[in-house]
Amino acid sequence: MKRLHFVLIEGFADWEYGLLAALARESFAADVAHASPGGRAVTSIGGLVAKPGLRLEEVGVEDFDALVVVGSEGWQKPEVRALVAPLAAAAHRAGRVVAGICGGTLALAEAGLLEGRAHTSNRLDFLTAHVGSYRGADHYVDRPRAVAADRVVSAPGTAPATFAREVARLLWPERAAEIAGFAAMMAAEHEGASAAT
Repeated sequence: MKRLHFVLIEGFADWEYGLLAALARESFAADVAHASPGGRAVTSIGGLVAKPGLRLEEVGVEDFDALVVVGSEGWQKPEVRALVAPLAAAAHRAGRVVAGICGGTLALAEAGLLEGRAHTSNRLDFLTAHVGSYRGADHYVDRPRAVAADRVVSAPGTAPATFAREVARLLWPERAAEIAGFAAMMAAEHEGASAAT
């Protein structure tokens, strides 16, 4: 059974974790857990109060197969990124999947995980403006979908479906057809969207 740990902080984005968490639990019987700084309750942008069962400070790389950093404006603060960046870097060194969406990509940049591999975020200047140590601009991919490279998944906040797809592809490569079906189902809403009035 695969284990996913979602990192939530105050002001986390409701839409960014739901598809991946539900796909992992419902379709793949994964163990999905949530961590926050101090294990404290955090409130989403939409007002949902989440009470994670794990203290982020006590999570180790042996506890999960994938670490998923959910977006929040809070990641713009260096002291907040510092809470998860060392764990993210250690997780990648240990062969785990590390994923960040929207503001969560700032934590990946802080960890140095966006250097030397293809990645994306909300915008390139979003990364450069908030993470002074970011050195990955040459590998930035400007597109509205998630990017996966070397067990690191990054996505803009507008791409929760492709974010879920790319993380799932890394964790369950043998279930490619099922994952493709999920992706097609999520994309169906947008078919012909440019022609819609």
